[in-house]
Amino acid sequence: MATKINSGDSRTRSSVSIFIVVGLCCFFYILGAWQRSGFGKGDSIAVEMTKNGADCNILRNLNFETHHSGQAGVEDDSASKVFKPCHPRYTDYTPCQDQRRAMTFPRENMIYRERHCPPENEKLQCLIPAPKGYVTPFPWPKSRDYVPYANAPYKSLTVEKAIQNWIQYEGNVFRFPGGGTQFPQGADAYIDQLASVIPIENGTVRTALDTGCGVASWGAYLWKRNVIAMSFAPRDSHEAQVQFALERGVPAVIGVLGTIKMPYPSSAFDMAHCSRCLIPWGANDGMYMMEVDRVLRPGGYWVLSGPPINWKVNYKAWQRPKEELAEEQRKIEEVAKLLCWEKVSEKGEMAIWQKRVNSGSCRTQDNSQATFCKTADADDVWYKKMESCVTPYANSNEDVDNGGKLQPFPDRLYAVPPRIANGFVSGFSVDTYLEDNKIWKKHVNSYKRIIKIIDTGRYRNIMDMNAGLGGFAAALESPKLWVMNVVPTIANKHTLGVIYERGLIGIYHDWCEAFSTYPRTYDLIHANGLFRLYKDKCNFEDILLEMDRILRPEGAVILRDEVDVLVKVKKLIGGLRWDAKLMDHEDGPLVPEKILVAVKQYWVTGENNSTSSR
Repeated sequence: MATKINSGDSRTRSSVSIFIVVGLCCFFYILGAWQRSGFGKGDSIAVEMTKNGADCNILRNLNFETHHSGQAGVEDDSASKVFKPCHPRYTDYTPCQDQRRAMTFPRENMIYRERHCPPENEKLQCLIPAPKGYVTPFPWPKSRDYVPYANAPYKSLTVEKAIQNWIQYEGNVFRFPGGGTQFPQGADAYIDQLASVIPIENGTVRTALDTGCGVASWGAYLWKRNVIAMSFAPRDSHEAQVQFALERGVPAVIGVLGTIKMPYPSSAFDMAHCSRCLIPWGANDGMYMMEVDRVLRPGGYWVLSGPPINWKVNYKAWQRPKEELAEEQRKIEEVAKLLCWEKVSEKGEMAIWQKRVNSGSCRTQDNSQATFCKTADADDVWYKKMESCVTPYANSNEDVDNGGKLQPFPDRLYAVPPRIANGFVSGFSVDTYLEDNKIWKKHVNSYKRIIKIIDTGRYRNIMDMNAGLGGFAAALESPKLWVMNVVPTIANKHTLGVIYERGLIGIYHDWCEAFSTYPRTYDLIHANGLFRLYKDKCNFEDILLEMDRILRPEGAVILRDEVDVLVKVKKLIGGLRWDAKLMDHEDGPLVPEKILVAVKQYWVTGENNSTSSR
């Protein structure tokens, strides 16, 4: 016999179920609102970090519990692979500019000084050690003038450049007097001479490129004038010049003008500079000057000081035949005319040219011999060969300022960049740009609660490994720090041009390879969505080992990514000498994006470490 169902009991059970579901929804809504209000886990983390002291502002006992279903948020309890320290001979190892590997490549056109990365089977699977006695660099601005000897123990430059006053060894520090071959009265006096021609002081000139920078004193002394210079020099006989620059707290990378295009977007720099940089500007049909023209903004300036400028007076002092110097200058003048650059000044050993603001300015010039580059994208430069051709202006209208009117800095930091306003960056509009700025101001405020010292000057050299539109760097902008904005070559490469239009600096890079810098050159590394981006591209271990190489002892890392990705990354970090914590998004535990914060432990070579040759 069938059982008769009691309809009243059924209705009662349904009502109870609905009540429970509604109650749970209300509970989680209130919990989420509580997190967002600043009185939840995020703020308790900030309070405890403040109590833990300045050197390690990371929670020791954060109990992260995933708030997501499935296996993505479940941490793997299996043992992490432990990476041993590398042999001490790798203390200053630069994988893609390795001296021994370089010598197997042709010397013609500086090919051997370009990037040559190791194949997969030769990549080191160990931790680069710091030298004995390594200490945290001095805070800026003291770091501009003093570097601890133990951090870069190389005295060769103090001998080779003694007369030129680049660097002096005093006790346990190197001192940088601000001198140089072309700076006999010091870098400040040299920059004063530039400022008499170029509008450096009013924010019009903000981004600069220093080719063959030495120890980057030009960039170091431009800083107080609110100009930020991207400096580069090869890893060559002048031992550790780029390393010294970064120890001083000055933006720099290892690089050379050889056969490959510079890793910067077109129309990026307000000013480019060469002071005895030894680049043969007139060679290869003017190819190097044409590459400078590509990265120089319309209306930008090119400064050349030293040979061959004013050769008639100096050829004996330079110990070079006057015929050779005369021919060198003739070629430079010829290429400058081809590029429609106007010489605006020549005084002593310094000459300054200005790039025209548009192609209409060239009507009176005989540039019929110019060969224009045929590439559809002037920003597609990663491992692309340089050519002897002129990059055409972005806008074919001859009467338009092709630079796009930029506000003086710092106003340009948040003004809508011309590339965005003109629709040149796919996927971004004025509205999405403005929204991106709001999001990053919010994110950075959250970081400041997590790491109280983030903008105090403790972290001078900062890197954003996946910079997007530069919102992180813009929100952090301060005279106490600078950010190397890296745009991965597999991301939207056109955002790097936007970053430069904001008055910030950056570079293209593929994170499947080593970065063009020395070990221990960054104080803080930030990466948003980086591991998600490279999920199927290369090994996470290699990326983390590279981060460890370039991060200073006691430096910090902030990763923002999806929870499943960060759980995998955190497991790998267990094999590094990092202290790491995983925490919720600032909007609460229901957001699948999480934040991982880590601090690299202090350790140096020889501390009873078993080492690995690989």
